[in-house]
Amino acid sequence: MPLNLDIQYVKGVGPKRAKLLKKLGINTVEDLLFYFPKDYENRSDILKIEDLKVGEKQTFRGYIAGSPREIKTSKVIITKVPVKDGTGAVELVWYNQPYIKNNFKIGEEYIINGKLQFKYGQLIVENPVLEKSEDLKLNTGRIVPIYGLTEGLTQNAIRKIMFNALHDYVQEVEEFFDEEFLSEKGLMDIKNALININFPQNEAYLEQAKYRFKYQELFLLQMALFLMKRSVKEKKGIKFERIDLKPFLMGLPFKLTSAQIKVLKEIIADMNSHKVMNRLVQGDVGSGKTVVAACSMYIAVKNGYQVAMMAPTEILAKQHYYTLKELFKNTDIKIGLLSGSISPSNKKEVLEKIKSGDYDIVVGTHALIEDDVIFNNLGLCITDEQHRFGVRQRALLTQKGENPDVLVMTATPIPRTLALILYGDLDISIIDQLPPGRKKVKTYVISSSVRKKAYEFAMKEVKKGRQVYVVCPLIEESDKINAMSAEIVYREIYKDAFKEAKVGLLHGKMADSDKEKIMEEFVNGKIDILVSTTVIEVGVNVPNATVMIVENAERFGLAQLHQLRGRVGRSEFQSYCILISYSNSDIAKKRLGVLAQTSDGFKIAEKDLEIRGPGEFLGLRQHGLPEFKIANIFEDIDVLKRVQKDVEELLEKDPKLENYPKLRSILLNQFYQKLEGIILN
Repeated sequence: MPLNLDIQYVKGVGPKRAKLLKKLGINTVEDLLFYFPKDYENRSDILKIEDLKVGEKQTFRGYIAGSPREIKTSKVIITKVPVKDGTGAVELVWYNQPYIKNNFKIGEEYIINGKLQFKYGQLIVENPVLEKSEDLKLNTGRIVPIYGLTEGLTQNAIRKIMFNALHDYVQEVEEFFDEEFLSEKGLMDIKNALININFPQNEAYLEQAKYRFKYQELFLLQMALFLMKRSVKEKKGIKFERIDLKPFLMGLPFKLTSAQIKVLKEIIADMNSHKVMNRLVQGDVGSGKTVVAACSMYIAVKNGYQVAMMAPTEILAKQHYYTLKELFKNTDIKIGLLSGSISPSNKKEVLEKIKSGDYDIVVGTHALIEDDVIFNNLGLCITDEQHRFGVRQRALLTQKGENPDVLVMTATPIPRTLALILYGDLDISIIDQLPPGRKKVKTYVISSSVRKKAYEFAMKEVKKGRQVYVVCPLIEESDKINAMSAEIVYREIYKDAFKEAKVGLLHGKMADSDKEKIMEEFVNGKIDILVSTTVIEVGVNVPNATVMIVENAERFGLAQLHQLRGRVGRSEFQSYCILISYSNSDIAKKRLGVLAQTSDGFKIAEKDLEIRGPGEFLGLRQHGLPEFKIANIFEDIDVLKRVQKDVEELLEKDPKLENYPKLRSILLNQFYQKLEGIILN
């Protein structure tokens, strides 16, 4: 197949350049054709020399007006070539490229692009880009593509390679929309779009080509998600009988908020239906997701089913285990814990109790999806901090039962637009209210010059019997990155600012058992100050911790800082979050200022998405979703809405995509983990 041809056989490549292209992820002809430019430069406006402006990059036409001159100094060889056009004269200048003088003949006409400067009493253009007037224009006289490169590969080289590939292979690319669809939706066909996204005829054609591929990326993703959602909705699930929740709710030491009640009603409606529940519960840190989940567990257990709850870390799994033990202490519900660190004898006992049905609820880590875990009658699967799990792991957990209901929880506030994409196969519920009595965490952005005062303030809190987190972006000192490391801060504050306190160090490179030990000591109050990397971002509940200090706060995303801030403010004590910035940039100040102004996780997430873009905000890859090459969820929301409507209409007409075989195969290729068996059946 020509599109699967190894890249080295494309005209102008060969084995040496193939190695460089493979570094960019370009292994085949198809990879190359879909390696889109990252930017463009409009060099189509060809000026006369007399109209050129000093200090600007422009394109002009000129002929070689004299022989090249060479000036040699002790450090450099300067080559100068005079160019005229009848309206003026310019000298083209190169440094340490003596061979270039052999390229020119007097009278030859060129299209030239470069920045005009006035130096040494004359007009010059240093290191210009130029092509002969009669040659094909790839670098001048047009809208020129700018590609992402790797060392050893030039823009000129990749443009020639791309041009050759388009010339030789673009006809092999199959269209997967029919002509009627393209016309109806105003889409450029795929062959023309590939040509114009690389070498656009004009601005209008470039915009049409970009729109085609944005539409295509969002269309494929939405199609996959719609198919998944439909397959879940079509699955016959467990119809749980209605259970009176009053006895359980009366035993709680608090009342549910109206937001919790609203979400609980949505969950109950799902559980009481014949369809499989597949619901995401989003709620800010401390909004009470676990209690809502506990209510759904109560319904499942009272219906005679078991519940599995999977958390991303052992610390978080243990925390859920103890929280649930407390919530269910007035009931006869039995809870087990399964994690990677339990002894073989304990594990054997836990596995037997899961298999026999002695445990009604089992809380665990990834250990829950191992082959030796066999449930007696699994009816409800709950995953916490879902974005920490791959798609496969969620699927493996549900396969432990017969179409169990699925509840997914996350404290990561995801803007609804992004949630529709990341969790397009789930129904979404939002707990948008905090329990009464929670004090707002006071947040301050300070410069590194007053850092010492922040530590003095933290020490005052320690003396009141409170605890402190200090979070750093790095584990150890780095030559390449100018940022605070946990190890340096630990040594520094251990000796100086906090010499009267008990200080612990926690980071990702430590053995799991050491991490567990340090975290448990902090939870139990044996450590006053925990110096850590972002491993504490998710989960841990230490109500006695009232201060969160973040070093180099400018190096973190806003959503991540909001998550870190959520580690404090979990009791009646006033809590504080101090963000220490080492940057003077206005953007950094503006970003961090958002956190000082609001504690609404969704507003913060929207801002974060706007500033950093979706790729940074939440890695799409771990969701089993492909990275977008050209679409931007935040900027292209109008395209997304159009696409969602078009996908629904197409699936209504052709539910199995029988008239779109190419579309089917592309979907399976891109989303094989999720769609296998859904659109093939």
